Amino acid sequence: MTNSTSPSPGTRAGRREWTALGVLMLPLLLVSMDVSVLYFAVPAISADLEPSGTQQLWIFDIYGFVLAGLLMTMGSLGDRVGRRRLLLTGAAAFGTASLVAAYANSAETLIAARAVLGIGGATLMPSTMALVRTMFTDPRQRATAIGLWSGVMTAGIALGSVMSGLLVEHFWWGSVFLVNLPAMLLLLVLGPVLLPESRNPSPGRFDWLSVPLSMAAVLPVVYGLKEIAAEGWNVRYVMSVTTGLLFAALFVHRQRTAASPLISPELFRGRGFSPAVALNLVAAFGMMGSAYFTTQYIQSVLDNSPLEAALWCLLPSLPIAVAAPVGAQLVQRGVPRAYVVAGGFALTACGYVLLALTGTDSLWLLLTACAVLACGVVVATAQLADLALSAAPMEKAGAASSLLETGTEFGGALSMAFLGSIGMAVYRHEMPGSAPDAARETLGGALAVADRVPGLATAAREAFTSGMHAAALAGVAVLTGAAALAVVTLRREPAWTATERRAPEKTGV
Repeated sequence: MTNSTSPSPGTRAGRREWTALGVLMLPLLLVSMDVSVLYFAVPAISADLEPSGTQQLWIFDIYGFVLAGLLMTMGSLGDRVGRRRLLLTGAAAFGTASLVAAYANSAETLIAARAVLGIGGATLMPSTMALVRTMFTDPRQRATAIGLWSGVMTAGIALGSVMSGLLVEHFWWGSVFLVNLPAMLLLLVLGPVLLPESRNPSPGRFDWLSVPLSMAAVLPVVYGLKEIAAEGWNVRYVMSVTTGLLFAALFVHRQRTAASPLISPELFRGRGFSPAVALNLVAAFGMMGSAYFTTQYIQSVLDNSPLEAALWCLLPSLPIAVAAPVGAQLVQRGVPRAYVVAGGFALTACGYVLLALTGTDSLWLLLTACAVLACGVVVATAQLADLALSAAPMEKAGAASSLLETGTEFGGALSMAFLGSIGMAVYRHEMPGSAPDAARETLGGALAVADRVPGLATAAREAFTSGMHAAALAGVAVLTGAAALAVVTLRREPAWTATERRAPEKTGV
């Protein structure tokens, strides 16, 4: 039995559902913020806990790795045990781990707490999207709700770094974790009252073998791509990606042959689902690829403090609140979804064009580029998420959501590896041959020794900007191709799809 039930298909949501959406946005915002919340806390943590170099890397990266590796497992688990139940369990784990992390007295404790935060995050992300799908069965309202979901998700990443800088400047580093507690407590109190319970009425047995296979497929690829972006091409990182791809093939085979697969092949037979997942990955590519350069540009090229850089980076996220609703309105007024998604990609490509025109002292042009780019990404991702969730059977909404989120993780890692490699190759080519080895490796390395070499700082900043231009042009090519692909693959998709044309399904418990 549950305290509330899902609206029947086609029923318009009322005040209760919109209030519940507001409650869902809080954990979503915090989970996305936790990706970047340690940006400015790491120096204070290093001074207090004295972690080794390897431990410091794990403190920063373990959250994202665990989250990415468990998304598919948790999405499928939510479909089986109940999305609300899994959400509330994840919220309790997330809040408890936040408390432990805030008062950690050793690097090992903090790493373990961050790992549990990743587990909690993996339960929260697909559960929130699946519950949005459950609560908003009217297609117009659902489009608006998913647009808000996408905007909050995107804005949270930018807000996390700013929140980190402000809290560390006025409090101790543990405060960046304590801010999670009020929101999680509110969710635990209001969730059972406002959120409907829903799950697959006939899920079959849980396929435990698919869990390690999914993690073995995701983690090596994400790790290898991130390391390629940070360290350059290396046999170890290429082998890591290759190993992950081999396990991915085994995982796909398992899903096609298992009696009750973790990710049902039936999802991909839904009209529009496969192109929506693939294009969503490209949208994440566009968003994260730009962030890799713009954050360094604002801080190192323009010589801003970390907190100043974070505050500047927050400005481009402001127009996001308008972008997704505008996209939804276009679809509701009869503009084919294919053209709205393609327009989002084209707008993202325009943002990259502006990046390619940015000089070494062009703050406002760069911020405009970031705003245009972010708006394009949100327009595209909101429509793609709506399309994917509409095409998926409601009883598999958790698995569908987890596939979208996993694709986002892959797209972000791939963009940093691909565009980052292009940028670094141009940077090294543009640097003077007489520059120290450390200066030829990274912009940060060049600025660290710039006081010993006249003119080195100027040369390094110009070289980095040239590298950003080259990466931006590559981004233009990728995003323009995605716009064309969206028109081709989604051209037969009407404004509202799949579920609205099917008979009502059993979704409540």
